[in-house]
Amino acid sequence: MNKLTVDVAVIGTGTAGLSAYRAARAQGKRTVLIESGPYGTTCARVGCMPSKLLIAASEAAHMLQAAAGFGVHAGQVRIDGQEVMGRVRRERDRFVGFVLEGVDNIPAEDKLLGHARFTGPHSLQVDDHTSIEVSRVVIATGSRPFLPAELRDVGPGVIVSDQVFDWTDLPESVAVIGTGVIGLELGQALHRLGVRVSIFARGGSVAQISDPEVLHVAAKVLGAELDLRFQHKIVSARQDGADVLLTTRDGAGAERIERFQYVLAAAGRAPNVDNIGIETTGLELDAKGIPLFDPLTMQCGTSAIFIAGDANNERPLLPEAADHGKIAGDNAGRYPGVHPGLRRAPLAIAFTEPQVATLGASYRELCAGGRHKFAVGKVSFENQGRSRVMLQNHGVLRVYGEYGSCLFLGAEMIGPRAEHLSHTLAWACQMRMTVPQMLEMPFYHPVIEEGMRTALRDLAAELEKGAPAQSKAPDCTPGV
Repeated sequence: MNKLTVDVAVIGTGTAGLSAYRAARAQGKRTVLIESGPYGTTCARVGCMPSKLLIAASEAAHMLQAAAGFGVHAGQVRIDGQEVMGRVRRERDRFVGFVLEGVDNIPAEDKLLGHARFTGPHSLQVDDHTSIEVSRVVIATGSRPFLPAELRDVGPGVIVSDQVFDWTDLPESVAVIGTGVIGLELGQALHRLGVRVSIFARGGSVAQISDPEVLHVAAKVLGAELDLRFQHKIVSARQDGADVLLTTRDGAGAERIERFQYVLAAAGRAPNVDNIGIETTGLELDAKGIPLFDPLTMQCGTSAIFIAGDANNERPLLPEAADHGKIAGDNAGRYPGVHPGLRRAPLAIAFTEPQVATLGASYRELCAGGRHKFAVGKVSFENQGRSRVMLQNHGVLRVYGEYGSCLFLGAEMIGPRAEHLSHTLAWACQMRMTVPQMLEMPFYHPVIEEGMRTALRDLAAELEKGAPAQSKAPDCTPGV
C-alpha cells in the first residue's frame, strides 16, 4: 500500500474538480487529483457539447422544413442518421480531446487513478493501492443519470442520456421519460431528425420553469410540435426482442402499452456522494445524503471538507461547477482562513425551440412564504416584430421587480433567442439595476430585445402602481 501525505485532495476531475485543483495549487499547496473513471468532463463527454451537436443537426433539418413559410421550397429532405451521429461523435471526441490536453499538462505525481473513499475526516483510501493523509478535501465527484425503479434491469433498450452519444445511427423510435432540460432537448432534437418520439412526464413541469403563466405557454407551444404526455406514470417496461414494451398510465387511470426501440430515462441526475465513505467524516447530511454546506464558501459545516459542482446538487450547471470548484479549491488552500467567493446571478437555459431560460430569482422563490412583494411585467412574442419576421413568434417573457426599490429581480421565459435575452437580463440582475435604469439602456430596431423592453415597460407600470393588497396579489400556485 502506497502512502501519501498532502495538503489538499480533490476527488473528481470534472469541471469543478479541475477548477478546484488549479485554485488550490495557486495557494501553493501540495494537491492531488483523484479520478475513478475516464478523464474528461461530463459537459464534453455526455452533456452540453454533444447534445448541442445533435440539436444543431436537428435545427438544420427543421429549417429545411420551415423554409416553405418564407416561400422558399427545398427539395426532398434526406436525413442520414449515420452521418448525423458520426459528426456528433467526432466533434464530441474533439471537445474531450481539449480537456484531456489540459489533464496531460498536470504533473503525473499530482494524479491518482482509482475510487477514493473517506476513512476519516482527514484520510482517504484509493482502491487498494494508496492511502492518503490529507489536511483538506474537495469533493467534486459529479453526478450520474437517475434510473427510475420501473426501468431498472429491463434490458439494452432502456438507456440514459449518456448512451445516446455513442449511437452510430438514429433509432426508429424513442420514449423519453422526463420533461426536464435533458429530456426536452434530446426529445425535440430526435423528433426533428425523423425519429418517432413520445415524451412522458409524471407531473406537468417543463424544464426549469416555475412561473405558471410561462409554464402554460411552454406546454402549449412545445406540445403543438411534440407528443408531450403530462400526468403519466411509468407502470413497467419489458424487453421484447429489439424493442421495449412500455406500459404507462395517464391521469385518468387508463393504461397503454406501446413499443419503442429505446426508452430514454431523462428524469434527472443523482449526486455521486453515496459511495465515498461520507459517513466516516462526521459531517451533517441532508435527506439525500449530501453534506450541508455554505453556498458562498463551499465549506461543509466548519470542517476542512468542501463540496463543489454537481456533487452538491445546488445548481448542476457547468458555469456553476466552475465557480464552485474555484471557490472550494481556493478556500481549501486558505483553510482555516475561509472567505466567500464570487457567486453570479443564477442563469439556466434549455436549448429547445423556442428556448427556455430562467435567471435571477425564480417565480417560485419570490413566492416563498406566501409573501408577494414583487410586480410582474410580460410580453408575448406572438406579435413581436422581429419574431414574426423570422417566423419564430412563439412564447412569453415574464419579468419581476421589487415594489418600492424598483430593483430588477429576475425573469422566466420561453421564446426566440432566449439564450441571448437571458444573458442581458442576468447581467442587469447581477449589477442590481433598477427597472428604470434598464429602460435607459439602448435598444435597436428591429431586434428581439425590443420585446424585452416591452416587458420592462409593463413591469415599470406595475411598479408605479405600488404594492397591491395581499388579497389582490398574483396567484403563486404552480401549475400548467
